[in-house]
Parts: sequence; C-alpha cells; structure tokens
Amino acid sequence: MRIAVSSDMSAGVAEGLVEKLDSLGHQVIAHGALARDESEQWAWASERAARDVAEGRADRAIVCCWTGTGASIAANKVRGVRAALCQDAATAAGARRWNDANALAISLRVTAAGQLEEILEAFLEAEPSAAEADRANVEHVSAIEREQGES
Repeated sequence: MRIAVSSDMSAGVAEGLVEKLDSLGHQVIAHGALARDESEQWAWASERAARDVAEGRADRAIVCCWTGTGASIAANKVRGVRAALCQDAATAAGARRWNDANALAISLRVTAAGQLEEILEAFLEAEPSAAEADRANVEHVSAIEREQGES
C-alpha cells in the first residue's frame, strides 16, 4: 500500500512510524520533518500528505503533530480526505469501518510505540462497511463537501 506520512517534528513516534510502515512492506511517501527540503509546519505537511491521497499518489495518509488536532484539521480541508484523530485501535478500526477514513491523525504527545502498532494495524487492516446506512453517511459527508465547493 502507498501511504503518505507527515509530521511537523521528528519526536515521539514519528520516525518509528516510517520504520514500522517500511517493515510491513508499505511504500512510504514522507512529508514535513520526515522529508528533505519541505516545510515542517503541520498545516503544510499535513496538506501535502492529504493531497497525495486526494490526487491518487497514495492509498492512505497518516498525519502527525504534537496533539494530532492541527494535522487532522489541515488534512480534512483537502476535498475527498476523511481524516480521523485516533488514540486507540478500536477508534482507528471504527474510523475505517463506519467513516471510510482514508487518513489517520496521530498525536506525537500521547501515542506510545506499542499503541502506534495497534492503531496502525487496526487502521490498515479494517475495511469500510458495506452497510447501506454507513455508506449513506459517508456519501452525505461527501455531498456536504461538494456543496461547500460550489459556494
């Protein structure tokens, strides 16, 4: 799987995240503090990772900042991206299953290495629900996004 990864700093689980994804056989597209010659600011780094998903260069994105909130907000501004801030595996699996999240936001402050592995496994292995109500909710969010783009 092609995964765009961004972080505004090389702290916490940021570098371990790239190593873990590599060890699982994923192709990593690095941004921000994890790349050369890019702005390390969370808004720019998260936007780049989200655009990789929206424009088809990546299948999913993982965006990181100290709390995860800024990275999540920036990623969600990119049309077609549904980023979820997850601090545990159950939330990450639910974000994929019920929300068809294609971006995962991680807090560098509170996420421990052991938690990271569980969160990644849940996010990367869960599949979006095919249930009519779940698909209707995801489509409604997409419709809101399209409507905002028309204003």
